[in-house]
Amino acid sequence: MTPPLRAAAAQVTEAAIAAVRPEALLPRRLSWRAGELLLDGRSFAAPVRPTGRIVAVGGGKAAAGMAAALAGILPGTRLSGLVSVPEGGGRSLAHVEVRETRPRAANLPTAAVVEATGSMRRLLGSLRPEDLAVVLVTGGGSALLEEPAAGVELADVIAVTRSLSAAGADIGELNLVRRAVSLVKAGGLARACTAGRLVAVVLSDVIGDPLDLIASGPCMPAGSGFGVALAILRRHAALDVAPRLTRHLEQGIIEAHPPAPGGEWTTPSGCRVSHVLLGGNATAVDAAARAAAELGYDVTARHADVALESAEAAGRRLATEAAGLIATACHDGRSRAVIEGGEAVVRLPREHGRGGRNQQTALATVEAWQRTGAAWPAGLLITSVGTDGEDGPTESAGGVVDLEVVRQLAARGIDIGRAVARCDAHPTLAAAGGLVVTGPTGTNVADVRIILARP
Repeated sequence: MTPPLRAAAAQVTEAAIAAVRPEALLPRRLSWRAGELLLDGRSFAAPVRPTGRIVAVGGGKAAAGMAAALAGILPGTRLSGLVSVPEGGGRSLAHVEVRETRPRAANLPTAAVVEATGSMRRLLGSLRPEDLAVVLVTGGGSALLEEPAAGVELADVIAVTRSLSAAGADIGELNLVRRAVSLVKAGGLARACTAGRLVAVVLSDVIGDPLDLIASGPCMPAGSGFGVALAILRRHAALDVAPRLTRHLEQGIIEAHPPAPGGEWTTPSGCRVSHVLLGGNATAVDAAARAAAELGYDVTARHADVALESAEAAGRRLATEAAGLIATACHDGRSRAVIEGGEAVVRLPREHGRGGRNQQTALATVEAWQRTGAAWPAGLLITSVGTDGEDGPTESAGGVVDLEVVRQLAARGIDIGRAVARCDAHPTLAAAGGLVVTGPTGTNVADVRIILARP
């Protein structure tokens, strides 16, 4: 029997998240045999001598799971390291320290992040040519791997990140600025490494999977990008937010960092660097689509493109598509589903409420539907969920809208248009039972949006 809409949506969402947990992904690609790291069963990397050390460092929302998966395939007696994760994302591992360095629902670097990152940089700098370094790079790593450049304070980085986020800058713009003012981004962490071999294992939260932007590319060389960073600050009226940071960009000396096609390059110290991409947003979308098909839905799956879209525009688009979908389902009696990936942006007004991009997207679907004057159908559900379990400065993963939520909003006399305009989706959806709460998921590959239409 087909489960109710809410239960079906929860199953599809969980399938998306489960598919991108590093414990599931990493062992499929990497293994260890006879002192050698294998990629897809083939020779890939090993310490130059059998006595070499294996050190794992890194950061991000999936870093603990990735470290656990790595420990599961490597000889523990030779493995050590440190990873940086958000509060609630830690776990106890025998050979790798998992350090919780920032609060939940506060995606900004802290003094603890800087301390942990400095320790990682020094650890990599203590290695010898016969050693192997593994850097774990996951979504959320930009805030969890940070050591500001000389002349730039942590407070400057935080202020500019907040300003750009509030102005609606996307993740690419944020990371272009952050990597221009950091010692460890744009390949800086890899350049600190004195091992003979470094393998960066990556789980992507950036649409398109650009290795230089995921976690701001700690192991990917890139030009300093001072001019590009200044242009982004100028475009979002943020030049005066942190004068020291702006001066650093204006006075910066451009270093020559040749591009690294495929993520393969050699550092000035002679360390050979490779990247392994485990998965990304498309991985989650495909898994969700399979789950929906198994529940009896005719599924349309869409991988995200890199086009910038506001949460409000995404909500309007989903509402329009949902109207056509439910009409078709009622006409031929076949249940339909649309699964798509993405990561919308929110531009905060001066006087704003509380929420996140997924909650804002979900609430915007209600506003768009109301404008049509039509009643919300009993067989329609729309949800937008962050795969990391965090949506903005809240403990919700996103929002869900069905007939019951719409009825509760109406019963409480809530002005949906005003709530959307104020970016106040969290309390609005909370009052109507429209929040999706998963808790920290241990992964992060951006967002998944789902439409379910049942006759």
